[in-house]
Amino acid sequence: MSEDGPRRAAPGEVSDETLRRVAMSRGEYERLCRLLDRDPSPVELGMAAALWSEHCGYKHSRPLFHHFPTEGPRVLTRAGEENAGAIDLGEGWVAVFKMESHNHPSAVEPYQGAATGVGGILRDIFAMGMRPVALLDSLRFGELDDARNRHLFQGVVAGVGGYGNCVGVPTVGGEVQFDPGYDGNPLVNVMCVGVGRREQLLSASARGVGNPLVLVGADTGRDGIHGATFASVELDEDAGAQRPAVQVGNPFMEKLLMEACVELAERHADWIEGLQDLGAAGLTSSSVEAAARAGTGVVIDVGRVPRRERGMSAYEVMLSESQERMLVIPKREHLDDVLALMRRWELRADVVGEVTADGRATVYADGGAEARIPVSVLTDPPLYPPEARRPAELDRLWAEDLAALPDLAASGAAAAGEWLLALLAAPNIASRAWIYRQYDHQVLNGTVVLPGGDAAVIRVPGMRAGIAVATDCNARFVALDPRTGAQMAVAEAARNVVATGAEPVALTDCLNFGNPERPEVAYQLEQSVIGLSEAARALGTPVVSGNASLYNETPRGGVPPTPTIGMLGLLADVERHLTIGPGPGDLLVLLGAPPAQEAATLAGSEYLARAHARLAGRPQLDLARERAVQRVVLDAHRRGLLTAAHDLSEGGLAVALAECLLAATGHSAPGAGFVPDPALDLGPRLDAALFGEAPSRLLVGVADAEALAAVLALAREADVTAVSLGEVVVEEEPRLRLGPLDVACDSLRDGYEKGLPRALGE
Repeated sequence: MSEDGPRRAAPGEVSDETLRRVAMSRGEYERLCRLLDRDPSPVELGMAAALWSEHCGYKHSRPLFHHFPTEGPRVLTRAGEENAGAIDLGEGWVAVFKMESHNHPSAVEPYQGAATGVGGILRDIFAMGMRPVALLDSLRFGELDDARNRHLFQGVVAGVGGYGNCVGVPTVGGEVQFDPGYDGNPLVNVMCVGVGRREQLLSASARGVGNPLVLVGADTGRDGIHGATFASVELDEDAGAQRPAVQVGNPFMEKLLMEACVELAERHADWIEGLQDLGAAGLTSSSVEAAARAGTGVVIDVGRVPRRERGMSAYEVMLSESQERMLVIPKREHLDDVLALMRRWELRADVVGEVTADGRATVYADGGAEARIPVSVLTDPPLYPPEARRPAELDRLWAEDLAALPDLAASGAAAAGEWLLALLAAPNIASRAWIYRQYDHQVLNGTVVLPGGDAAVIRVPGMRAGIAVATDCNARFVALDPRTGAQMAVAEAARNVVATGAEPVALTDCLNFGNPERPEVAYQLEQSVIGLSEAARALGTPVVSGNASLYNETPRGGVPPTPTIGMLGLLADVERHLTIGPGPGDLLVLLGAPPAQEAATLAGSEYLARAHARLAGRPQLDLARERAVQRVVLDAHRRGLLTAAHDLSEGGLAVALAECLLAATGHSAPGAGFVPDPALDLGPRLDAALFGEAPSRLLVGVADAEALAAVLALAREADVTAVSLGEVVVEEEPRLRLGPLDVACDSLRDGYEKGLPRALGE
């Protein structure tokens, strides 16, 4: 084989079936030929198809990224240029975090799909030299009355827990939502947070011509080939045939990799120039993206890549997505040191190539060139600005007069209590204990606020400060108004962090949408990115990392638009955190809006979906008011005025109040009940007052009348509505009383704690 070019197919030889298999259009193939000024070889075609896929190249979403605010006083990285976003915590400490999806693999093989999603996001974090300290998930499934949805849900939860537990990283929080729109296409988003010293922050760059490329970890197999392209097309009725595109994980190997890479960063960062994980598109993406960051090239000899299967071609080796693999770029003089460190951790490490100056990705097999393609071509996918069209159905949804629906008050006094019990037992609201009891959320001994509240709080080793983390998105709001709904996702994630006493500082996102080639989906995507960006800018939480997962479609249609937000906040003193549980005798205050609400606040609510079987209305959000409410809570907490805080979200005021009481009492007796303020006015619309889901509201607890007066004064100064709701009381048989509500807390607990297991038939 000559050195002047790779082995390649004859002109016109590439079939439509070949292009379909690699998810490349004929137009994209012709563009590739023009950029190369020749036909690509089979290996070059596979490499380009993978890196030009939506999953790797973001060709439909990248044109929108300019909307994101990405800079801030604590931001240490440029969004999109590293594996995760880095935030300065102060005192020389750094937090890095990111969220990614593993949706299509989880639809085909829920356990391994979710497990390897966890493995991939962990590697993104320790590739930057940071020790992972927390995992969170954000999950979406169809209704649990369907056997397949139950299978997917149970398998995904087991996969998240199984992998995280074995690696030894706590899964500390998350969220789940059930909706028929996710039938057949669940969403599995996983967020990871890592911490470390600023000086150990690594880059994924292939710097230094002549430096070796060292492949570390598991042997390479055929699992995951075309995984990136599989994640960039719709799921069809034959999705089960794509099982070979789903990777198989080994968390014990991941643990060794993690410890070796963290040690490398903590003690020997001067030995290496770069560190990169092998995720989507495997060795292709890791080597090419590392070269692109450094402005260099790479040469790889696939004959040096250790394999666990015989007869693998260069194509298969370069595109395999076998898990638990890292690419290390050591300085030449420290190659032996790096190899020795990896051997000490019982990891295989092989030199498979080196950094070059020619700006090309060259692949050799059996002495011949299988690919020689400019890095700039591989990292320059075609971009498709959204051709958006506003869905006509939005006019119908917005026009529906929710005030014309019969009010709950017309059903009699007992109806309010019955609906509160029904909502607390509903899968979208019921306790998530069934999920998080499968997760080890206390390993590493750094979790200060455990799952079950608004956000988790993690201790940072060596600091008095801590971090608070939460994931959020209510897809119903986004479906009703993509721009406002995305704003509300950011606002709710920030409120959940604020409810712990932490100040939100930055966010990551995962944009889950259907086929962006459909104008209505393009509209949802475009407007959601704009809304997300507006809220991030208003709340001072720049977007430092993220992921886009498009083509979440089945033959029945696309998933509800779900731009999931992962929010990170900083707590000045980790010991001075808040939880959602007030103490006996505490007074509760509603901040942000009065209890009395109009019917419009039922838009997108769980009550509207269950009581009236509809999705309708138009959600509203005032970002200036949102910011003001959050500032009042943070100011009150800094002054030591608060005993508890809880965001109002699904289920509205009555559900939030019930959750506070259940968190306050635990399983002890006597328990905590609630007596409302005699002057409390729920207004003329009972269902909206109790179950409306107006945003920008928090319940806060104070210990006495003096603290109550101080909080009310702070709210007045900030022009924030604040209403005293009543008192938490100790009772032998505690009850929740609010307007016509008068329900035994034991009944609330039974529905809330057993709702999810009952929905699963347990």
